[in-house]
Amino acid sequence: MASLHRPILIAAMSAALLTTAACHRDDATPAASTHPTPPSKPKLGDFGFDVAGMDRGVAPGDDFFDYASGHWVKTTQIPKDRSSINSFVAISIETERHSRDIIEGAAANDRVTGEDKQIGDYYAAYMDEASIETKGVRPVQPELDAIAQLDDKHALARTLGGQLRADVDLLNSTNFYTDRLFGLWVSQDLHHPDRYVPYLVQGGLGMPERSFYLDGGRMAQLRDAYRAHIVTLLELAGIGDAPAKAERILALEIAMARVHATPEQTTNVQAGANAWKQADFARNAPGLDWTLFFDAAGLNAQQDFIVWQPRAVRGLSALVQSEPLQTWKDYLSFRALDRASPYLSKAFTDERFAFYGTTLEGTPQQRQRWKRGIDATNAALGDAVGKRYVQKYVSAQTKTRAEAMVKNIITAFGQRIDALEWMSAETKQHAKAKLAGLTVAVGYPDTWRDYSGLDVRRDDALGNVERAQVFDYRRNLAKLGKAVDHREWYMLPQEVNALNVPLENRLIFPAAILQPPFFDPSADDAVNYGAIGAVIGHEISHSFDNMGALFDEHGELHNWWTPQDLKKFETASNALAAQFGAYKPFDDLAINGKLTLGENIADVAGLATAYDAYQLSLRGKQPQTIDDFSPDQRFFLGFAQAWRSKYRDAALRNIVLTDVHAPGRFRAQTVRNLDAWYSAFNVTQGQKLYLAPEQRVRIW
Repeated sequence: MASLHRPILIAAMSAALLTTAACHRDDATPAASTHPTPPSKPKLGDFGFDVAGMDRGVAPGDDFFDYASGHWVKTTQIPKDRSSINSFVAISIETERHSRDIIEGAAANDRVTGEDKQIGDYYAAYMDEASIETKGVRPVQPELDAIAQLDDKHALARTLGGQLRADVDLLNSTNFYTDRLFGLWVSQDLHHPDRYVPYLVQGGLGMPERSFYLDGGRMAQLRDAYRAHIVTLLELAGIGDAPAKAERILALEIAMARVHATPEQTTNVQAGANAWKQADFARNAPGLDWTLFFDAAGLNAQQDFIVWQPRAVRGLSALVQSEPLQTWKDYLSFRALDRASPYLSKAFTDERFAFYGTTLEGTPQQRQRWKRGIDATNAALGDAVGKRYVQKYVSAQTKTRAEAMVKNIITAFGQRIDALEWMSAETKQHAKAKLAGLTVAVGYPDTWRDYSGLDVRRDDALGNVERAQVFDYRRNLAKLGKAVDHREWYMLPQEVNALNVPLENRLIFPAAILQPPFFDPSADDAVNYGAIGAVIGHEISHSFDNMGALFDEHGELHNWWTPQDLKKFETASNALAAQFGAYKPFDDLAINGKLTLGENIADVAGLATAYDAYQLSLRGKQPQTIDDFSPDQRFFLGFAQAWRSKYRDAALRNIVLTDVHAPGRFRAQTVRNLDAWYSAFNVTQGQKLYLAPEQRVRIW
C-alpha cells in the first residue's frame, strides 16, 4: 500500500517482529552525529554507479534490468542465510553491523543502566543458548497448561481475546499477516481522522495466505510439509496423538482460509472501511462470545471499530462456534509452540526454520544466532537502539541534503500537476491543496518511545518477547481517546525503507535508506536523483495512487475528483495493471497487476517526478558526460541499479503471490513509460520494451 518495500516473508512471519510505532515518548532527542563525514569517493564506481555490474551485451530496449545489472546478477551469490539479495538487503547487512556494535556493547557492559541495560539484557537473554537449551519446552508450558484447561467456548473466547496483539498494519507498513485469530492495529479513523480507532483484521493462518491452503500443485506439497511440521512440533513438546491432531489443525486452518479475503481484496481501502460498533459484532459475526473476547482484550469500553474484512471476521467467528473445542485447543497449543519456537531449545528453532525458512522460502541455512538476536532486540526495543544508531552513524549533512532533494521533488510534482492535460482545473485545485499540505520527516523522529515500563530480564528470552508484545499492545490501546500524535513514526531510523502515511498526508524517510546505492553524498547528482530521488518521488506519488487518491489533504477518506477525471485516472490505472500483469516471472505465474497497482503507479509517477526534479536542479546548466554515459543515462541507470535483485525461486513465488510490490526486475522496467528513456538509449520500435507513445502510461 504505502511503503517502498516489504521485508522478506520469513521476517514478516517471525514471532520476533513487533510494531514500531510510538506513543509514550522521551523528548530527549539526540541530534544526528556531526562526526560521520561523507567520504570523498563514491562507494560504487567513480561516480556512484556500478559500471562493472552491467551487461552491455543486452540491448537496453530489450531488457533494461539486465542491461543495468546483468553481470551483477550472474556473479552475485545469494547469501546462504537469505532468500534473496537486493539493495535493501545489502544496506540491511551494513546496518545490522552497526546495530550489533550498539547492542553487544550494551550487553557486555555490566555498569549500564536504563535503556542501555534493557538493550543488553534482552540480547543477552536471547544469546544464552546454554540456559535456553536446559529449559527445553518449559518456558511455554504455562501457556500450554492454560490451553489444556479450557472447558467451554466461553473460556475459549476469553483466551482468544487475551491473545490479541498490535501485530498488523495494512495502511502504513503493508503488514497483512498475523498467526493469531485476529490482528489489530490502532490508527486514525478513516471516517474521522481526528481520532484513533482500533482496526480488526483477519488472521489465524500459519502459512502466508489463503492460496497456500486452497490451491493445488506446489501448494498441495507445501500443505503436506506443513502437516509434518505440525506433527514434529507437537512431538517435540511431548504432546501425544500428534498425527491425528495435526490433521485436525490443518483442516481448521483450511476452513479459515476459505473465509479469508485475498491479498488483492485486502488492498481495497473502500471495501475495508467498515465502521462497526461493539454491539454490532454479535449481530454481524455471530459465534464468538464478543463480550468476553473484548473484555479479555482490554477493549470492553471501546465502542467504535473498523472491521477490514467483514466476511472473514464473520466466517472466523462462525468457526469458533462450529468447530469442536478440542480442535481449537489443539490448534492453540500448536500456535503457542510455533510462535515460541525461535526462543526455545535448538530442536524447536531448527524445526521452525526447516519449514518456514527452507521449505517455504528455499533458504538453505539459518542465520547466525547473533543476527537473529539483533533482529529480536530491534523489534522489541527499536527506538532505544535507533536513538543510539542516530547518534553514532547518521550524518547531519546527509539529512540536510536529503531534505533539500525532497523539497525539489515536491516542487516538480506540483509542476506536473499543473501540466496535466487530462485533469480538470477543479480536481487540480484539490490535488495541489493535498500536495501543499504534505509534511515530511527525514532521518529520525523528533521524540522517542519511553521503554521504562518494559520489564526485561537477562534470564528469560521467551518471557521478554511476550512482555514486549504486551507492552506494545497496551501502548497502542493507550492511544484510544487521546488526540492524534502527528509526530509518530511507523518505522525505525535503522530500517531500510520509506513510507507514506495516507491518513496524515505525511512522508517518512528513515536514515538507513540514505545509503548507497539509494543515496551517496559523493555520487553524481544524476545517479542520486535516479535512485533516492525516485524513492522520494515514489512516496510523494503514493498520496496520489489508487489508494492515496481516495484521501484529501486532511487525511479524510472522501472523493475529491470530478467523475470525468476519476474515470480517466482509472483508465490509466487499468492500463498500468495490464502492463505489469503481462510480466511472468515463471511460465505458470504472472505478476498480479491489480495487487501491485498502487506501488506501480508510485514507481511510474515517482520516476517521472524525480527526472523533472533533476532537470530543475541543473538550473539551465549542461552537465558533462562521464565515462561515455550522458546525464540522462546515468539517471535511469541509477534507478535500475537501485532495484537490482536476485531471489530463490520459492521466495520469488511467494513474493508474487503475497506482496503488493512487484519484484525488482519488473520495477526497473518502469522506465519504458518515460519518453526521456527512449531518447537517452535510442530505444526504437521492435525492441521488447518499446511502447508506442500512446501506450506509455502517464498518470501524474
